[in-house]
Amino acid sequence: MNPKRTMDRIWIAALALTMSVAVQAQTAAAAKDNTEKKPEPAAKNGGSQSNSLDQVLHSMDENAAKFRSAQADFTWTPYNAVIGDNEPPDKGRIYFRREGNEIQMAAMIQPPDDRQIIFTGGKVQVFQPKTKVLDVYDTSAHKDEAETFLVLGFGSSGQDLRKSFDVKYIGDEKIGNVQTAKLELTPLSDKIKKTFPQIDLWIDLQRGVSLRQKLLQTGGDYRLADYSNIRLNEKVSDSAFKIKSSGPTKTVTH
Repeated sequence: MNPKRTMDRIWIAALALTMSVAVQAQTAAAAKDNTEKKPEPAAKNGGSQSNSLDQVLHSMDENAAKFRSAQADFTWTPYNAVIGDNEPPDKGRIYFRREGNEIQMAAMIQPPDDRQIIFTGGKVQVFQPKTKVLDVYDTSAHKDEAETFLVLGFGSSGQDLRKSFDVKYIGDEKIGNVQTAKLELTPLSDKIKKTFPQIDLWIDLQRGVSLRQKLLQTGGDYRLADYSNIRLNEKVSDSAFKIKSSGPTKTVTH
C-alpha cells in the first residue's frame, strides 16, 4: 500500500482536531472578555498552567452543542527524518459539517498530486483524478486510530479530550505576527502512542481559530498543517462531500 495514501486515511480523522480547537477557542476568548481579572501570563509549569488548561477544556464542554460547520484553506507539509528535510507540501481546502450525530469531512487537494478525501458514513474515500482510482477504507479496520482522533472532532467535549490524551498547556508562541497558545497532546493509548506519540496545536484565541497543528510520528517524521481563511458555521454545499469524477472510475475497497 502507498504510505502516503495510508497516511491520508488516518490524517483525515486527525484533521478534525485542528478545526475543533476553533470552537473551543471562541468560548475561551469570550470568557476572557467577560472577566475583569487580568489574565496570568502563560506558564511552562505550575498552577497557572493547570488553571489555563481547565478553562479551555471547560469552554469545549460548554460549546459542544453549538458546532455546525467549518471550512479553511490548508497547507500540509510532511517532514522526512531520513533525508532531514521537508517533502513537497499539499495545498487545498477542507470542509467539516455536522449531519445528525455524524461529523463529515472533505479535503480537496490541489495539483500536482491532486486528490479528494471524503469521510462520511464511517468510511474514508480517496479519489485520484489522474488514475481515476477511488480507494474506500472502512474505519472499523483502524478502530483505535479513528476513535482517538475523532474524539477531537467538532463539538467534542473537554471531558472526551482527557479520556484519550494527556493535555498540557505549553505557553505562548508567535506564528508570523500572531500570538498563539500552544497545547501538547500525548495519546493515552499505548497502541496509538507507538505511531503518533505527540500532537502540538497553536491556537489564536483572539480570533478563535487554530492556526497550526503538528502531528509527530515515531522515527522523527511529522506533518505540519497550517490553516488560513477559516470560516465557522456557514453553510457548506452538499457537493463538497461528493466525489467528483468524469468517465469510468475503478473502486478499490480496503
